[in-house]
Amino acid sequence: MKLQTPSLLYLVCITSLLFILSKSTQPPFSCDASDPATKSYPFCETTFPITQRVRDLVSRLTLGEKISQLVNSAPAIPRLGIPDYQWWSEALHGLAVSRGMRFNGTIRSATSFPQVILTAASFDAVGIEGRTIYNVGQAMGLTFWAPNINIFRDPRWGRGQETPGEDPLVTGKYAVSYVRGIQGDSFEGGKLGENLQASACCKHFTAYDLDNWKGVTRYVFNANVSLQDLADTYQPPFQSCIEEGKASGVMCAYNRVNGVPNCADYNLLSKTARGQWGFNGYITADCDAVATIYEQQGYVKVPEDAAADVLKAAVEKRKLSLSEIDRALYNLFSIRMRLGLFNGNPVKQPFGNIGLDQICSQEHQNLALEAARNGIVLLKNAKKLLPLSKTKTTSLAVIGPNADSEQTLLGNYAGPPCKTITPLKGLQSYVKDTRFHQGCSAVNCSSAFTDQAMNVATGADRVVLVMGLDQTQEREKLDRVDLVLPPKQQNLISAIARAAKNPIILVLLSGGPVDISFAKDDPHIGSILWAGYPGEAGGRALAEIIFGDHNPGGRLPVTWYPQSYTNIPMTDMRMRPEPSSGYPGRTYRFYQGPKVSSHVVGNSNPPGYIPVSKIGTEVCDKIKHQVTVRVENNGEMAGKHSLLLFVRPANMSNMRPVKQLVAFQSVNLKAGERAEIELELRPCEHLSLANEDGTMVIEEGSYFLSIGDKEIEIQAVK
Repeated sequence: MKLQTPSLLYLVCITSLLFILSKSTQPPFSCDASDPATKSYPFCETTFPITQRVRDLVSRLTLGEKISQLVNSAPAIPRLGIPDYQWWSEALHGLAVSRGMRFNGTIRSATSFPQVILTAASFDAVGIEGRTIYNVGQAMGLTFWAPNINIFRDPRWGRGQETPGEDPLVTGKYAVSYVRGIQGDSFEGGKLGENLQASACCKHFTAYDLDNWKGVTRYVFNANVSLQDLADTYQPPFQSCIEEGKASGVMCAYNRVNGVPNCADYNLLSKTARGQWGFNGYITADCDAVATIYEQQGYVKVPEDAAADVLKAAVEKRKLSLSEIDRALYNLFSIRMRLGLFNGNPVKQPFGNIGLDQICSQEHQNLALEAARNGIVLLKNAKKLLPLSKTKTTSLAVIGPNADSEQTLLGNYAGPPCKTITPLKGLQSYVKDTRFHQGCSAVNCSSAFTDQAMNVATGADRVVLVMGLDQTQEREKLDRVDLVLPPKQQNLISAIARAAKNPIILVLLSGGPVDISFAKDDPHIGSILWAGYPGEAGGRALAEIIFGDHNPGGRLPVTWYPQSYTNIPMTDMRMRPEPSSGYPGRTYRFYQGPKVSSHVVGNSNPPGYIPVSKIGTEVCDKIKHQVTVRVENNGEMAGKHSLLLFVRPANMSNMRPVKQLVAFQSVNLKAGERAEIELELRPCEHLSLANEDGTMVIEEGSYFLSIGDKEIEIQAVK
């Protein structure tokens, strides 16, 4: 089968290219006002529309120059005054070490926010710091290959930590917030028009959530996905990213979906993203993904059908028209122009005044701390063990391989942080007599020092264990095979818990979920906190929670399954359960394993369905309404709480989710304070689901809206 090259031409990431940043403190730019040779070009005339400017620029390029611009390290074109440009920069949760920037000049660090699985905020700060490092000449690009908005479908996925979790609505809202923050618009959007502070790229399009599991790699994996699951699980975040977020970039994934490589899928990239959703930015392949189509997937027979560095041969063999190359170049240079890089010296442009005072500013570091505070989840607090008393806690033992590890706090795709506070350092600020022992040489506890750690524990009034996982256990190119903690680590936790004077506090750092049944049921373990990978201020946030200076209100973003879930192949992409085969389904929306409540039953009389398209936009807008929620903080501390509005059908069918998140909002309340919160219900969106052919429909009949344990019944549209 031939690669459908027309309409699919995109930027190609070639990892073998060497990239050396210049030592100049001046950011690279085109159209220097002092250079009469370039000043006269129409593409330098800022009063002209970008469409006109780009067409003029592309028309001046030779075929060789055109092809040279279709890789991530785009070389300079000196005769036109166009500098080189590096498309590949990373900013998953703060500026990261990548080909597009360096940290060995004036700027040597950047604010490191919590890993994505723990937070969904602070994106404008990342965009501002990105402009700063570009303005001082330590970056060769402003196109960041983030956010990762794939659904965290399987708990073993090593890159699940990079995502906001398993829910399509949350992931879509996160995508919109990230893109608008990075690109310079507020969440409401639109204030910059076509201009960009920096460029965001939503990845990995689509149904990509397996890296390397039991010998199956992302490069060869063929994800068999139903149209139904594509429509209501895998695709919604990307649709939100494009339609609402107005993302300027999209990255196609390595894997195949139903036999077709994502980066060679005309229906996916051209018909869906560009045609249906109105995407008008650039598309990039994941690194070496185009070569993978030929070398590893065998989808095409000759390299001319896949590799960007032989595009000239493809043109000569008439496998690719010159107009398609021009269209790809139009998309690429449009982004560079929207970034202001063809408007003369960027320092003199709207974002040119973003200076060094923005890097690691106190405001940004406060945001990193706030994000960590709000993401940490209290999983267990038997007999109100937490918070510990600041005055009565006379001595503290802090034990664990993650207790004083700065690197573990950061997760992957991280840059050098401004100032790192580990859990040990954070707790030491509260208790002068704090004793530390690593417990294990690493999180796998291949070398455990149980006796020494127990001695430290028995000599202290209170014990905090900081355990969990790190990037040696879960990361890109490494999926997990177990959901439990490494066995020796679990043994160490139980041994110290039994030896301690009082019930201990267990802190878990991890990106993916962990089966902690042993700790949940252990009376010697009084409290359990999950902290993800909480970033540079994570240790301070944890200490504040443990000693009562912050009331944790985080919610788990992904279902925590028992170890028995590993019997299900990670390669099975089905979301919905199949009771006849024993397949329990995936995520809180469909999982029917032992944790699902008993009222979820099958429906022997399937209801009728109404296609959303037949209801019409006008009617859909008329029937949306507000749901008023009265909230009271009946605790003893002020706190931030996330209100989650779910909907579930009165009658279950195999099509419907067990329940579905439809709206959410955070509320800050003092002890005893009350408030009324308005949440919007849009039936055409919130009550609809995909049928087997991917068409969005609404089931007739009753539904229940719920927040916590409170429910009200409503009727669907008729």
